[in-house]
Amino acid sequence: MRSDKIKKGSQAAPHRSLLYALGLTDEELEKPLIGIVSSKNDIVPGHMNLDKVVDAVKQGVALAGGVPIVFPAIAVCDGIAMGHEGMKYSLVSRELIADSTEAMAIAHAFDALVMVPNCDKNVPGLLMAAARLNIPTIFVSGGAMSAGVIGKKKLSLVSAFEGVGAYKAGKISEEKLHEIEQKCCPSCGSCSGMFTANSMNCLTEVLGMGLPGNGTIPAVQSARIRLAKQAGMQVMELLKKDIKPLDIMTYDAFINAMTMDMALGCSTNSMLHLPAIAHECGFKLDMHLANEISERTPNLCHLSPAGPHFIEELNEVGGIPAVMKEVAKKGLINTNLLTVTGKTIAENIKDAENKDPEIIRPIDNPYSETGGIAAPFGNLAPDGSVVKRSAVAPEMLVHKGPARVFDSEEDAIAAIWGGQIKDGDVVVIRYEGPKGGPGMREMLSPTSAIMGAGLGSTVALITDGRFSGASRGAAIGHVSPEAAIGGPIALLEEGDIISINIPEHKLEVELSDEVLEERRKNWKPREPRITTGYLARYAKLVSSGTSGAVLS
Repeated sequence: MRSDKIKKGSQAAPHRSLLYALGLTDEELEKPLIGIVSSKNDIVPGHMNLDKVVDAVKQGVALAGGVPIVFPAIAVCDGIAMGHEGMKYSLVSRELIADSTEAMAIAHAFDALVMVPNCDKNVPGLLMAAARLNIPTIFVSGGAMSAGVIGKKKLSLVSAFEGVGAYKAGKISEEKLHEIEQKCCPSCGSCSGMFTANSMNCLTEVLGMGLPGNGTIPAVQSARIRLAKQAGMQVMELLKKDIKPLDIMTYDAFINAMTMDMALGCSTNSMLHLPAIAHECGFKLDMHLANEISERTPNLCHLSPAGPHFIEELNEVGGIPAVMKEVAKKGLINTNLLTVTGKTIAENIKDAENKDPEIIRPIDNPYSETGGIAAPFGNLAPDGSVVKRSAVAPEMLVHKGPARVFDSEEDAIAAIWGGQIKDGDVVVIRYEGPKGGPGMREMLSPTSAIMGAGLGSTVALITDGRFSGASRGAAIGHVSPEAAIGGPIALLEEGDIISINIPEHKLEVELSDEVLEERRKNWKPREPRITTGYLARYAKLVSSGTSGAVLS
């Protein structure tokens, strides 16, 4: 056992003395030490219930003959961090989570790990750590939040953000806004739509690192607790058989994940996180590959914000196994791959059933013949960009309009709320990339302001920052190279005509190469917005958004 180095032999006497100080017995020191990474905290609604999940994991580990030992991981609530300087710390927390988990796992010589994440950057951060450590590991997430309800209409967090836009535009009363904010997030759990957290929890299941049900079982259901106990027991099987993350997270597993991403209509943030996780596994995923996969993968699900359905409904009608079974009918995924069940994907999904052809469209009757995400390229984004195609109004898939240029999210929001953005405009928010932000802030506030103001079918938004999984509309993010390093987005001027063609994966500004080169001669890098602390160090090391915003 890995833990023998702190348990066995005379030289380990000091280590044993500290283990005894923890209350461990000689009997326990004969057993494997299983680290349980708890992301529980009292500020993230998706994490407030993780103590219950962790307790269940501990029971499962103990039942199967291991010694469960809990240590923490941080997590940021993107919704609470949104729209102010706090969002600069959201994406960067992913690296802190990976690094700190690596440190704890190696420093204490755990034999295996159970990761208990739930929300946005916490999930990919722990997947990155799992790949880096490569010791037997299983994931069990905290589960999705229930959808809110007003009358017969279901709500989510995005309802509150768009409610602000509607209120500012005079479309709803203050009383109505208050009702929405009271009812849109009714329980613990990761926000109820196919936003970033649930996207990554679902893709963890697809990658084979979580048991069936991991991505969709609601936080409030006892089935989540049973799943946690099963995960605790199953990690002991992984340890016994020496099945490690890199045995499961193969290149083909990532192709499966990108394929399912397209079928499910996941958050654009998955196009940051999958490349980052793959990087830890020794693989490169690029945006051209995303387009290739999207072109051959039908979009089968329209979950919020793309449509009216929520994670709880996807769970009821068959969950991720049912979607994978549909996609497998056309041979679009490799079902022979190993998973943490110890079985193949084919074995895991053989009894899956699609119980509602509207929530999970059959493979021969999809919402669209192409996937939910596209990666436009062009002279405005030579290295690529990302858009959630499934959440774009049909009339905005092809659009041309004048640039309205802003150098920060705050300036753009003020202009939208102030009625300065008109039909046909293309809002440009720059210097919000990984280096320029720094931290690549999410733009849920401006996209929601546009939707709330009734401009969602006439106004586009492009940025070198990124979007919440809850964002909808013609919102194109991750524009690379970013403005801070002199990317073409830095050269835009007010009124430049921007051409967007999502079906053809194009993002262009109607300027000649000569004009762009002349503007480049006059462009000067800006002084960093932040020069001290973690963000300053992050800005110096981080790569582009289209390569996963990993640290070099």
